[in-house]
Amino acid sequence: MVCGSRRRRNESFQYTQSIVFLASEGRIVVYAVVRMELMEEAIMKVDILTREYPPHVYGGAGVHVEELAKVLAERIDVTVRAFDGPRESEAAQHDERGSLRVIGYDVPTELDGDNAAIRTFGVDLQMANDVDGELVHAHTWYTCLAGRMAQLLHDVPLVITAYSLEPFRPWKREQLGGGYNLSSWAERDAYEHADRIIAVSGGMREDILAAYPNVDPNKVVVVHNGITLADFETPAPDDTGWAVFDRYHIDRDKPTLLFVGRITRQKGLPYLLQALHFVDPDIQVVLCAGAPDTPEIGKEVKEAVARLNEERGNIIWIEEMLPKHELNALEHGCDAFICPSIYEPLGIVNLEAMACGLPVVATATGGIPEVVVDGVTGYLVPIEQKHDGTGTPTNPERFVHDLADAINEMFADPQRAKDMGKRGRERARDKFSWESIADQTVAVYRSVLEERAAQGE
Repeated sequence: MVCGSRRRRNESFQYTQSIVFLASEGRIVVYAVVRMELMEEAIMKVDILTREYPPHVYGGAGVHVEELAKVLAERIDVTVRAFDGPRESEAAQHDERGSLRVIGYDVPTELDGDNAAIRTFGVDLQMANDVDGELVHAHTWYTCLAGRMAQLLHDVPLVITAYSLEPFRPWKREQLGGGYNLSSWAERDAYEHADRIIAVSGGMREDILAAYPNVDPNKVVVVHNGITLADFETPAPDDTGWAVFDRYHIDRDKPTLLFVGRITRQKGLPYLLQALHFVDPDIQVVLCAGAPDTPEIGKEVKEAVARLNEERGNIIWIEEMLPKHELNALEHGCDAFICPSIYEPLGIVNLEAMACGLPVVATATGGIPEVVVDGVTGYLVPIEQKHDGTGTPTNPERFVHDLADAINEMFADPQRAKDMGKRGRERARDKFSWESIADQTVAVYRSVLEERAAQGE
């Protein structure tokens, strides 16, 4: 008889068969004895390298890494290596099948005052030295050098997730100066030598192959960003998040449009501010916009908001990055979401808005059309763009007016907008779950490790 036992963490069973011959009264009786052996299964161990990780998250990449690490840790052992110094606890947290450990790094004091790219590389060198996984997964250009050096130093495969590309963000030169040449070099070298590149959308995959023609197309796969729907439920009436409305004097009885994003050329905020001159002045607009890339664009936005408030009013600018519970309440208290980006590989902010039941007005660029379905979950605003890497509209005036028209159309029929929001939440739930994304990511890891093992045979 075979007796089973409760399956423990990462264990599998192997069955073996022994043949026993017994002689009895001239007959040979054959017994098959089945023995079940408990075999210990190796746990995959992966290092994730990232610029952003809680409590220091300011963009979609940080949200992605945070959520991905959590669901991966239910399947494998994950070490997150992040910028912005040591975390409160760096002890590994164990799940039934995996674990999560977070280690933070400071910029070396010797690099204080140096170019931002040089300071970034100072952290990368520390990360690369400490990598101890069997595979390294780098996120954004900030950790490309760390991933590439770990690949060389420790002879481990390199996987990169691409959220944006330096060749398509030339405005970063305003922020980094000559450091933009360094960030571009680090990204190119890592991409051209990566064992696998994960694009967050089909549009992003096309951009990668266009920007880096030396990259093998077979090494570029698509795994979308995801959403944890439970994190975006309507807050309870007594939830402290609702206080954001009183603090910023937001009128919950007015039809309200919401923008959430960093102040950067990529997010298209200056175009939105121009478009608002042609939007119904009864529509209240909340701009949750902070962390300007440069003082220049920060000043540009400040002056544009001041002009709008003089002309039409109803503009509320929240310059701080809100905590999650307040942002969630804000999204549930508004009526529509606007994403005027001129470069957006996917746009996790749109997924978050849809998860809150908001209809979305967004630019038809990059991976956004893979998220927002025109006329179903919102409106896509057409844009023709220059092919010089900037993404600048070829006809800025037309783009501005098209943005305004789409916003006015959204608010012209409140019931239609609510129906779009409902369908958007359903789409976020059905198409972009983190469980599915974690499984796809682990499958990428396994395929890379199997390829590496086959090469060594």
